[in-house]
Amino acid sequence: MPSLLEQCDARAGAAFAALGLDAGFGRCGVSNRPDLAPFQCNGALAAAKAAGRPPRAIAEEVAEKLSADPFFAKVEIAGPGFINLSPADAALAARAAELARDSRCGVAPAATPRKVVIDFGGPNVAKPMHVGHLRSTIIGDSLQRLFRFRGDDVTSDVHLGDWGLQMGQLITEVARVMPDLPYFDEGFTGPYPADPPVTMDDLQMLYPRASAACKDDPVRLEEARQATRDLQAGRPGYRALWTHFVAVSKAALKADFDALGVQFDLWKGEADIDPLIPAMVEDLKARGVAVHDQGALVIHVAREDDKRDLPPFLLLKSDGAALYETTDLATILDRRDTLAPDLYLYVVDARQADHFEKVFRAAVRAGYASDGQLEHIGFGTMNGPDGKPFKTRAGGVLKLADLLRMATDKARARLMEAGLGQQGEEAEREDVAAKVAAAAVKFADLSNHRTTNYVFDLDRFVAFEGKTGPYLLYAAVRIKSLLRKAREAGATPGPITVAAAEERDLVLALDGFGEACRQAYDKRAPNVLCDHVFVLAQAFSKFYAACPVLPEKDASVRASRLALAAATLSQLELALSLLGVAAPERM
Repeated sequence: MPSLLEQCDARAGAAFAALGLDAGFGRCGVSNRPDLAPFQCNGALAAAKAAGRPPRAIAEEVAEKLSADPFFAKVEIAGPGFINLSPADAALAARAAELARDSRCGVAPAATPRKVVIDFGGPNVAKPMHVGHLRSTIIGDSLQRLFRFRGDDVTSDVHLGDWGLQMGQLITEVARVMPDLPYFDEGFTGPYPADPPVTMDDLQMLYPRASAACKDDPVRLEEARQATRDLQAGRPGYRALWTHFVAVSKAALKADFDALGVQFDLWKGEADIDPLIPAMVEDLKARGVAVHDQGALVIHVAREDDKRDLPPFLLLKSDGAALYETTDLATILDRRDTLAPDLYLYVVDARQADHFEKVFRAAVRAGYASDGQLEHIGFGTMNGPDGKPFKTRAGGVLKLADLLRMATDKARARLMEAGLGQQGEEAEREDVAAKVAAAAVKFADLSNHRTTNYVFDLDRFVAFEGKTGPYLLYAAVRIKSLLRKAREAGATPGPITVAAAEERDLVLALDGFGEACRQAYDKRAPNVLCDHVFVLAQAFSKFYAACPVLPEKDASVRASRLALAAATLSQLELALSLLGVAAPERM
C-alpha cells in the first residue's frame, strides 16, 4: 500500500509527464514548512532547465492539473516554483484505515530479502560485561530486529573472546591457587569433574591478578604462553578446565544479555575458528595472496587510490603466531562456507575502523567476499560529564549489571515520585521499573546517531518528559488505558474520519513510519526510528488533548477516534519493539 508521500509522487509525476516532461520531476518530499503544507514538490525548478521555460510557469501548469485531483485539498505555489501539497481529509482517512488494518503498520518487506550476518556483542571469557559493551549490544540488537522485520534472513553471532593468551594466564593462576586439581596432573586419565572448580566471581578476581603478574614478571608471562600453547595443542586437563571457564562465563554473559532483552543465534568464539587457520594460511600462501615480508606473513591491502598509508594485513607474526586479524579473516571464511551470507555487518566501536578496513580488504583479496558485502557499523563512545568514556567515580570501568541496577533503582524512584507504576503486586511493580529502566538506557543510546558520542545522564534518561524512553512508554500505557476503558464502556473502534487539524497531524505521523523504517534500514541508523516514534507520541498527545475520545457525544466520531488511538498504539509498540523496548500494560 503506497504511503501518502508515494501517492503524491505518483500524481505529481503523472502531471509532469502530461506536460511532456520526465515524470521523475514529480518527486515529492516532506515539507520543510509544515505550517503551509505537509508535502512539497520542487521538480519545476529542475524541469525549467530541461524545458527552457520559467520554473513558475511549469509549476502553475502542474498545479492546475493536481488541483483537479480529488486526492488533494489544496495545491499552492510558493516562491519561484515550489508546489505545496495538502492531501484531502478523505485521502487521509483512507490511508489511516489502511494502516489500522495492517499488522505491519504500512511497512512492506524488502523487495529482495538477503541473508545477513550481524556480528555484535564481543564479550570475553572470564570478564564481566561493562559499559563498553552497551552500545554494540543495543545497536546490534536493534539492527537485527529491523532487518528481520524487513524480511531478511538474519543470523546474529556474539563472537566470544575465548582463546589466546588470557586463557593461559587463567590456567596458570588457577594452578597456583588450587594446584591439587586433576586438570594439572598429566597422568590423570579422567573423567574430569563435571562441576566447575571456579565461579564467575572467581574468574573476575583471578584474571586481573594473572594479567598483572604477567606484565611484571617475564617468567610468569612465559609460563602463561606455554600453557596457552599446551591448551591449543589439546592437552586434556587444560581443555577440560578451559571448557569450565567458557561455560561459567557464558552463563553470566547470558544473564546480562537477558537483562537487556538481547539474544543471539550463534555463540561462536575464537576457539571455534582456530582449527581453520592452518589450512587457510597454507591456501593463501599457495595462491600468492599471502607473502613473506620482513619475516612475517602478510597480505598487502593498500590501493593506488588510497589517500593515506594502510599497512599490510598481518596474517602471521614472524614467530608464526596468529593474531586477532587472522581470526577475523578465518571467521569470514567460516561464515561464507557455513552461512553463505549476502551481507556482513560488524557492529564494533568506530575506533576499530582501521582494523576492519584491513580485514575486509584482505577478505576481498582472498576471494572470501566481494566489495560491499562487508560493512563496519562503527559507533561513538558513551561518555561521562567530563566528555571522556564513562567511568565509575573511582575511575574504574562500570560493570553492565551495575549500570542496569542503577538505572532500575533510578526508574523505581522516579515512578514513585510521579505516582506511577504502584498498582498490583510487587513483581508487577518491579517489572514496570525494569521496563522503564531498559527503555531509558536503550532509547538514550539509540536516539543519537550511532557515530556520535553522547553523555550518560541517568537523571535525564529516566525522565517522563521530553525525548526519552519513559515518555514513550507512558504514551503507550495511556493509550492502553484509554482502550481498556472503552471496552469496559462498550465503545468500539469504527470507520475513520478526519476533520480536526490534530487528527490530520496524527495520520501524517502514522504515515511516516514506512519511510522511517526504510531510512533506518538503508542507513543502519536506528536513531531515525527514535525520531519517528517521538514525533508519533507527540502527535497523539496533541490529538488526545484537543479531540475528546470517550467523552465525545457523537458515536461515529468517538468510534473513529478510538480507531486512531488503536492504530497509534499498534505502531508505537511495533516501533518500540524494533528498538528492543517493551511497554508495560499499565503504569
